[in-house]
Amino acid sequence: MSDDSVSARRFARESMTVLDRLAESARDDVARAAGLIADCVRADGVIQAFGTGHSQAIVLELAGRAGGLVPTNRLSIADLVLYGGESPSVLDDPLLERRAGVAARIYDLAAPRPQDLFVVISNSGVNNVIVEMALRAREHGHRVLAVTSLTHTRAVPAGHPSGSRLADLADVVLDNAAPRGDALLEIPGGGAVCALSTLTGVMLVQMAVAEASSLLLAAGERPPVYVSANVPGGFEGNLALEKRYAGRIRRTAS
Repeated sequence: MSDDSVSARRFARESMTVLDRLAESARDDVARAAGLIADCVRADGVIQAFGTGHSQAIVLELAGRAGGLVPTNRLSIADLVLYGGESPSVLDDPLLERRAGVAARIYDLAAPRPQDLFVVISNSGVNNVIVEMALRAREHGHRVLAVTSLTHTRAVPAGHPSGSRLADLADVVLDNAAPRGDALLEIPGGGAVCALSTLTGVMLVQMAVAEASSLLLAAGERPPVYVSANVPGGFEGNLALEKRYAGRIRRTAS
């Protein structure tokens, strides 16, 4: 390897190459994802976004941010404590996301409606809570949009007793193009550094939101979107939009 094998310049160059390629190769899947999102908004549904670990960064891109859609709800393992009455100590379990029944509890606490869309995000797509959430959503008739790495998920064992992976359960899959293990730059002597899935995952979901907004506008419907709370009138305007979804979307301090 050259001296440039691990560097800021190399990561920027290689990640941008992936992003440029993905912007074209994912167009059809993004269009299908946008259709699910637009259908959900039209049906007065809420986009229920769920992920664990660093996938929560992409959940935050969807749920409750400036420039994003208002009918969005962030689901989290922390909901067990925030809304389910569990002791905070339950979150000390590093293997909690692999425990059976966790996703079902999170789903029930959210009390979603049939028209709600589930966006489930996981680079590996194999952890029990991720697969269980997708299964739960499907069992209750929800459409499921997955954001995952097909390269990674095909290279590792399934973690759910059913043998299913997230990608197997989704109506639409957005492949984040991350390599097995997520890290992009190989280190001389073994290992790799600098994860890619957050960059590509964020781009994919924002592309889908943009395309869904285009579909709504083309149909003469104004997308319900947040303005920054840090501009005059933004906070008050957002509260007015949120009233339509009262009791269905959670907005806690973060």
